[in-house]
Amino acid sequence: AENLPIIVDIRTFDRPLFYAAMPGSNASNPDWARRKINVVKRFLKSTYRMVLEQQRPDRTFKVGEGLNVADYVLAGGGFPVTVKGVGVIGVIAVSGLPEREDHGMVVDALCAHLGADRKQLALAPEAQ
Repeated sequence: AENLPIIVDIRTFDRPLFYAAMPGSNASNPDWARRKINVVKRFLKSTYRMVLEQQRPDRTFKVGEGLNVADYVLAGGGFPVTVKGVGVIGVIAVSGLPEREDHGMVVDALCAHLGADRKQLALAPEAQ
């Protein structure tokens, strides 16, 4: 991640724990991360999962859901932090790459930290 133009934002629901903006990231990346964090906090699911479930090409939620586009976005890269026996306690968000890559960065980091097999958690190939 050292050479990628990303930001990483790790937080519990009420406070930031870690933030890094790598060279090449831009001023819109923190806002994208904030909007992804809001989606995870609201639905307790990864944002890429929400993208796949919602299937909305405009990246917005349906009108009747009452979620402002300025605060919520359907874009991969937000991931819930779950503690066994407790539930979702926070969020990891990455912004700066295409959404599958943002999502993959989080999965790779969690697999490395937890000693999990990345191959078992790989996303299916994208439809062409």
